[in-house]
Formats: sequence, structure tokens, C-alpha cells
Amino acid sequence: MRQQVMARFIVLTLAFLVWGGTCVAGETLPEGITWLTNHEDPVFASPHAVKGGVFRSAIASYPLTFRTVGPDSNGSFRSNIGANQMSLVALHPNTERIIPALATHWAFGDDKKTMYFKLDPRARWSDGVPVTAGDFAYTMEFMRSKDIVAPWYNRYYTEEIEKVIVYDDHTLAVVSTRAEPDLHLKLTISPTPRHYYGKIGKDFVGRYNWKIVPNTGPYQISSFKKGKEVVFTRKKDWWAKDLHYNKGRYNVNKVIFRVVRDFNTQWEYFRKGRFDTFRITYPKYWYRKSATEVVDKGYVERIWFFNDTRRPPQGFYLNEDREIFKDRNVRLAFAYAMNVDKVINKVLRGDYFRLKQAYQGYGEYTDETIEARPYDIDKVAEYMTASGWTRGGDGIWEKEGKRFSVEVSYSFDEITERLVVLKEEAKKAGVEIRIQKLDNSAAFKKFLEKRHDVAMMAWSTSFHPRYWQTYHSDNAHKPQTNNITNTDNKELDKYIDRYHNSLDEEERKVLSRKIQRMLHDQANFVPTMMVPYFRQAYWRWWRLPEPPGTKHSSDLFDPFGDSVLWYDKARHEETKKAMKKKKAFEPVTIIDETFKPKG
Repeated sequence: MRQQVMARFIVLTLAFLVWGGTCVAGETLPEGITWLTNHEDPVFASPHAVKGGVFRSAIASYPLTFRTVGPDSNGSFRSNIGANQMSLVALHPNTERIIPALATHWAFGDDKKTMYFKLDPRARWSDGVPVTAGDFAYTMEFMRSKDIVAPWYNRYYTEEIEKVIVYDDHTLAVVSTRAEPDLHLKLTISPTPRHYYGKIGKDFVGRYNWKIVPNTGPYQISSFKKGKEVVFTRKKDWWAKDLHYNKGRYNVNKVIFRVVRDFNTQWEYFRKGRFDTFRITYPKYWYRKSATEVVDKGYVERIWFFNDTRRPPQGFYLNEDREIFKDRNVRLAFAYAMNVDKVINKVLRGDYFRLKQAYQGYGEYTDETIEARPYDIDKVAEYMTASGWTRGGDGIWEKEGKRFSVEVSYSFDEITERLVVLKEEAKKAGVEIRIQKLDNSAAFKKFLEKRHDVAMMAWSTSFHPRYWQTYHSDNAHKPQTNNITNTDNKELDKYIDRYHNSLDEEERKVLSRKIQRMLHDQANFVPTMMVPYFRQAYWRWWRLPEPPGTKHSSDLFDPFGDSVLWYDKARHEETKKAMKKKKAFEPVTIIDETFKPKG
């Protein structure tokens, strides 16, 4: 077997040298490079963690593909696959300093465009083939190919990443098209297995829709039943299991994701022990629904965990390509017709806070003076009247035979109750909302194809604000980009480009705040709510370290992320015996404020 792998590797190396592609080979490593590494930051897992157990979790919809690029690939399940593909380096979740991943060492070029990397010679793909510098060169070829049908990646890897330079099998450089601050956030790309894909063809999308591609991380998909479940299994011989920052992590033997579309049904399955954890941040679950026997008897424990991180931009994304929203006055009226405060106070028991804008929690990159527009019926009337609309017989605004009636699409059951309140309040202001519930995959597909009036959703966050993907006109009026508002503002583009190209951190902070003010004036995003914490319930045989998460944790029971849970077999057996004998334990509710934001 080893001879086969080595023979395969030699063939692939030769193929790399012949194909060349977007790499530069045969160059000499510059002299005077200062190599850096980091083994000094604290390990954030528990030394008491042990391997074992099967973790079962619910997903609301089955993924539309296992591909991570191309049509339908940008759904929520993609994060589970992506989390098992390592990059060159990573960030420590508490200190935010660079730590090793596929690379053991790194260095910064004087041109502020280049980073150099030394690969860990132990790094292996899940099929046993060594990871080499050529796999990063192939990433460039792969991501630039039109055959993957991924225009965003085509553009990014053409206009943002200039080249990969291969010095030898374990030494490479990645070069940006321009000098950048925080270069490590941009250039720590992931490898792509040339030995698996070979020459990309026109049939890429269909051929690889359900293929299980070799990866470099701790877990790999081991089986799946379309429409029902996906199973990941931990690699017992994973090459990186003994690395400094991996100690005590990735402990579960197997992770099973099962499709249960209804959130309330997921809760019932959890109470019966068919799932291992359940998110109970919503007040009705924390205060009312979790007042149940399994919690009262201590079989299920609860935790309230405060984090200190960037806040997801949860809210309404208005599609400016829809005729009704081409008028800024109408967009402003929609914003003033949303009674978010009533939802927070009545539906969410005052536990949540109003999100001010899309980029909250980024320190000096955030314009703290921006406030979300409050519910104001008079303001709605002011803007609608200014654009020539009048109230119809049923109270809804009308103009030239058209009514102010828009469809709000969303994917999560728990949002329904909030939208019902917002719908009734908006009607008082003369705005008709039609709510459309879709499963997660269908909703995201609709948003990326720009077929929505209003999308109710949240994007994931980044280390510093990113504007080009979501708001630059380069990504407007075309499917499969993140500009789901179809923002096309040339003046805004100029500031986004300046921010993108600036090397001066203070200038970037000023530009970031300016962009946020311009986005606020654009009025195509209506922020709803945020919470500086989350709450989860879990069966007591799952254990957590002290503290139970990191500064940026958003889920303590994500087996692939920064989560560091482990399975306690003795506790599991103890709990099963107690349940059989109807014996109770002391109820456990943990409130952890280790990372609670000050003030």
C-alpha cells in the first residue's frame, strides 16, 4: 500500500511540473527571511478530555451538494465540510494570534504582498497521499477554472491572489495582487487535491455533487443517506492529532447529522435522547419549555455562555432589483414600519438587544453612532407621501395600481412568531408583509439567485469587516454572489475599493466607519436583534472544560470548530441507570461570564 501511495505521489509531482498552471516553480527562496511560529499561547481544551462516543445532532434540511464551490454549495452544511479542511495557518480563538496548521512556520515578505510557509512534512490527505506545495498551486488552477461554475471564486483567485510560488515540496509562498494589512487573513489558503480531481472538466458540477473529497482535517464523511442523514467519522490516525493546539480537541468518534425539519420536533427528539444537544437561546425554551422532567431531574444540563465577538448581521435584506425597492424612500419606509422593539419586549422577554447595524462588534472599525431606525408610523407616511403613494381603502399604501405588499422569505421556525408580530405592526403603518417559510437550503438558494423581495437571515462574521462581497456593485445583478441586496452604488464602490487597498490601519478604520454610514443611508438592510450570549441544553454525559468555551465561541457543542466537548461513558451509564430507577440528580444550570463584554 505504501509503495502504491509513493508511486502515485511521484506521478502527481511530475504532472504538477508539466501542468505548471498558476504556480511559479524553480525559484530560489529569498535570503534573510525571518521564520515565525507559535507554541506559546495557551491550549484551550481540557487535559482530562478523552476520545470516544457518538454525537447526534439535528439539521433542518439536507445539503443540496457536498461540493464546497459551485451552484448550491454555499448552504449552512458547507461549514461542516469546510471545518475539516485545514488552511496554512489558523488563529488562536482567544489571543487571535497566528498558530500553526498545515504550516509549521511562516514569514512575511518586505513587499507586504507575500507570505512564505513551511509545510508540516507529516501532513496527509485522508487517502494517505502527502500534502505538498503543489496542492496549493493547484488551488489556484482549480479556483480560476470556469468549469467549477463559481464566479466569486474565479474572480477572487484571479484579482486578489496573484500566484503561488513552489520552492520545494514543503516550502511555498502565496502572493497577493496588492499589498495588504493583516496579510495572514487573506493568504492562508487551503490546498486542493490534484491527485483526486486531476484535470477539471465541463462535467465538474454534476460529477462531484455527492463525492466525498479527500481532506486534511480530523473528520471525514463516512456515509450518508440522501435526504436523511450524513455521518462523519474521526480519523484515528489523523496526522495532526498530536499538534500542540489540537490537544484535547476533536474527541468524538462519530458525528451523525439527521434531518428533522421542524424546530419543535427537534426539541422533542432531544428530550427523548435522540439528539445530544439543543440550542435554547430563545426565551420560550430557556424559561418555559426546558422546565421539563429531564432537566428537573438533572439528566439534561443547561448552560448560558457569554461571548465577546463580532455580531452576526441578523435582519431584513431588501432586494433593490425589485421595482418597489428601487426607491430609497420606500426602503426607508419599510425600515420605519418594522417594530423590532415590540418583538424584543413581548416575544423575547427583553432578553435580546436591538442590533444597530450590519457591522457591530468590530471595535474601532465600527461606527458606534449609527442607530437602527425605530418604529415610526409618521416617518413611514412622510417617505411614502414624498414618493407619491397614498393609503388605499384597506390602509395599505398604493401607487399606480400597485400596493406596498412584499414577501419576506426565511428558513427558521422560531422566526415565525416574530414575523407575525412584525406583520401586524407593519400593517398599521400601511405595509403588507407576506411571510414565506422555506427549508434552509431552499431559502439560501433563493437568496443567492436574487429571487427574493426581502430575505430574513444573517451572514457569518469575519475578523475585520468585509464589504466587497456583500455590497460592491461587481457582485450585483448576478446570481451566486453574496450581494443579495443588489447594492449598486458607484460612490460606495470607491470607498470599498479604497478600504480594500489601504495598508494603513487607521485609514481603514476611518473608511470602514464611512462605508457603514453610507450603507445605513442606502437603507437596504434593516437590523433586527443581537445577543452577547447563547444558551444550550445537553445530556449530562457530555463534558466541557473550564472555561467551557472560547472568546469567540458561538456553539459549545460543535465537534468540528473550537468546541472542546468530550464523551463521559461512565456518566452515560450512570444516567441510564438513574433514569431506569427514576432516580434524580441535582439540576444543573451554568452561567459562564468569563468572556462577558464589559459594560
